[in-house]
Amino acid sequence: MRALYSQVPALLSAAALLAGLAGLAVAAETRPAPGAAEDAPRSAPAAEPDEDAGASCRTDVRGSTVTAYCQNPFPRTDRVRLHVECARWWDVDTDSAPVAVAPADYAQVAGRCWKEVRTAWITHEPAAPGS
Repeated sequence: MRALYSQVPALLSAAALLAGLAGLAVAAETRPAPGAAEDAPRSAPAAEPDEDAGASCRTDVRGSTVTAYCQNPFPRTDRVRLHVECARWWDVDTDSAPVAVAPADYAQVAGRCWKEVRTAWITHEPAAPGS
């Protein structure tokens, strides 16, 4: 009886180890990814793009400077603005003044951060008629 009593701590340690390994097996269980239909939020279908859409723009980030290059192939003037969000919390995010891009014209807009750029994007606004 005494021999069995001295082996109890070893048996309890082995049982705890096996229980821990069983827990790892459950944690490592894989599940199939949800289908695309489950992920997509339900919304109304997108409206057809307007024939006189805005200028086509691309952004170029080099270090802490962002430059947007916009070209307007449409017959209506488009006003573009560059928005720059900086990576550091203390760095000031910037929004440029609206720049009018006339039909068949080209514009370049620049912005910057003190340090790294997190993201940059362009917004479009149709110019008022007669301007």
